[in-house]
Amino acid sequence: MPPFELPEFYMPYPPRLNPNLEGAREHSRAWAREREMVDVPQGGTLIWTAEDLDAHDYALLCAYTHPDADGPMLDLITDWYVWVFYFDDHFVELYKRAPDLDGARTYLDRLPAFMPVDGEITEEPTNPVEAGLADLWQRTVPARSAEWRRRFAENTKHLLDESLWELANISENRLSNPIEYIEMRRKVGGAPWSANLVEHAADAEVPARIAATRPMEVLRDTFADAVHLRNDLFSYEREVADEGELSNGVLVFERFLDLSTQEAADAVNDLLTSRLHQFEHTALTEVPPLLDEHAVDPAGRAAVLAYVKGLQDWQSGGQEWHMRSSRYMNGGGVDDPVLGGPTGLGTTGAQIARSLISTAPQRFRAFSHVPYESVGAITVPETYMPFEVSLSPHLDGARERLVEWARGIGMYEEGVWDERRLRLTDLPLCSAGLDPDATEEELDLSSAWLTWGTYGDDLYPMVFGRLGDLAGAKVLTERLKAIMRADAPTGSSALERGLADLWARTSAPMSDDAHDTFRRAVEVMLDSWLWELVNQRQNRIPDPVDYVEMRRKTFGADMTMSLARLRHADAVPTEILRTRTVQDFENSAIDYACLLNDLFSYRKEIEYEGEVHNSVLVVRNFLGCDTERAFEIVNDLLTARMKQYEHAVAELPALCDTYGLNEDGRAALTRYAGELRDWMAGILHWHENCPRYQEAELRRGQVAESGQVPRTRSHAPSGLGTSAARLFAVVGR
Repeated sequence: MPPFELPEFYMPYPPRLNPNLEGAREHSRAWAREREMVDVPQGGTLIWTAEDLDAHDYALLCAYTHPDADGPMLDLITDWYVWVFYFDDHFVELYKRAPDLDGARTYLDRLPAFMPVDGEITEEPTNPVEAGLADLWQRTVPARSAEWRRRFAENTKHLLDESLWELANISENRLSNPIEYIEMRRKVGGAPWSANLVEHAADAEVPARIAATRPMEVLRDTFADAVHLRNDLFSYEREVADEGELSNGVLVFERFLDLSTQEAADAVNDLLTSRLHQFEHTALTEVPPLLDEHAVDPAGRAAVLAYVKGLQDWQSGGQEWHMRSSRYMNGGGVDDPVLGGPTGLGTTGAQIARSLISTAPQRFRAFSHVPYESVGAITVPETYMPFEVSLSPHLDGARERLVEWARGIGMYEEGVWDERRLRLTDLPLCSAGLDPDATEEELDLSSAWLTWGTYGDDLYPMVFGRLGDLAGAKVLTERLKAIMRADAPTGSSALERGLADLWARTSAPMSDDAHDTFRRAVEVMLDSWLWELVNQRQNRIPDPVDYVEMRRKTFGADMTMSLARLRHADAVPTEILRTRTVQDFENSAIDYACLLNDLFSYRKEIEYEGEVHNSVLVVRNFLGCDTERAFEIVNDLLTARMKQYEHAVAELPALCDTYGLNEDGRAALTRYAGELRDWMAGILHWHENCPRYQEAELRRGQVAESGQVPRTRSHAPSGLGTSAARLFAVVGR
């Protein structure tokens, strides 16, 4: 018996079959045999027989996922997928079944030599994986731009290298938490790599200047998550029962949420559906303005549209292939119609209609939240914190100096905060815990940055959110970005004047590269505030994965981390700061802080501010559970992220050995991890000792803002001209 019944999948795009299928089948058989992938043992183990290759039918996969490719292109794409699946099975048989971490690392270290971004391949292949990669690389990259080659090489390297993450987890019998799993599955699962091949097959490169923007990254990531989660559902039996694999979303949900296997499979399918809904939402609402904003020419727009269509074709084609390939649990194999049921003229349209109807409640639920929901008293669960907090001895002085700094930039004059609110929020207390070893000057600067960011985070929804004034928010955002450029205006609002002062004091000693890195980090936070306003205007509860990833930005984590990294840049090479281990403990610390804030701020945001950006609400909406259960799950996630931080920090000695880091570098990396430990302990201490989220203060703030009228809706002025008046008050013109 299969471990669960496959759920009904959301699939709004019809699958189409490439007419060049048979040619690709014949070509891929010959290509795989020439590279000794079939019927030739490797290290004494036979990876594939010719019958295995035929049964898996990768040509059928590519014919469904690239229905418009011509014959030679379909041959090339099919060869790439034969190679990547062979690599996966080759790695399982040689290095996973009897875990061999050292051998796997040596094996993987050779592969980048066969995919140079520039120049020729100089190494001689020693196994089928190397031989296949060398051939495919030479047949593919000459037709592509340098930017595409760089992205493709990076994603291919991720796909190969992160197999070590899976192997390490098997060796330690360690199951990842859901946030870690989604992040790492993108790399090891290879779907971003597949997205690059979509560009190549369609001859439609995404313009380089928009490739790294949020909408294009969301398209890539939602595509990747849907591909991987679908594969997890089909491959659970093969991976978990046969291979002893721990990298499977159904297993992660089953263990983390304490669900039955069927319930976990249904939850994974719900997340798959949510990711596809997010893909469509981004393609329809974020991509068109992006193209206008960057003045993308007609050829670039056509390329982006072809890319989006190619990703959609991959989803429907991948679904069809999974239902037919004997590689997976599919309820019957190659002759079964997709999703069962009737076949013939009109049945595809009927299946799409059924898919849309069955998933409509989930889509509509994201837009059905009633703002200012009565929450009542909240008891924040006890949180896991293994570290002691230490406070800077300069705290009391920093508090008084911050009050004067805020007065000097006019923060008390705009109706958002007054001096009492500033003192009550007590950001110097947070800074004193974040960096207990800071000098007096460093503590003042840190306190001012936290205050400026928190003030802006309050101002945007108060001034622009209630009136849905996205245009006004964009104007202010562009003015703030301009302050960080050489030709910056002085600034005529508290937010502008504050940023001008902080930017001058922080960036002056930086190198040009550090200056640019820090500026981009601040801009990421500013843009994330606009993302929140858009969701608020649509009354849209975010998709769970999108929420976690954007929460890091709205929290200002990129800005904080960039400053922390820059302190250690001279001692720790950039390549080490970009490793999985370092990114693991950074993102774990960030998520711990963000989830912690959501627990403490739930009532403030949901009942008093009408917010939709809170992980408790996101979990409650996604799982359909009550608030108490949602709190438990968020607290479990928070705990898991802290334990992941501890796990990643424990890997630092091995990382330093691998890269041959000297004593100064080792000490700097250890200090950096310790700073994040202080960061988390300081943030928890501030939340526990700051009245910002306490009921008495929430009620006082409500009375002060609404004139003793209970707020169940916005009481800001409305009508012609009031939006401009609000913006006028903010920028002082």
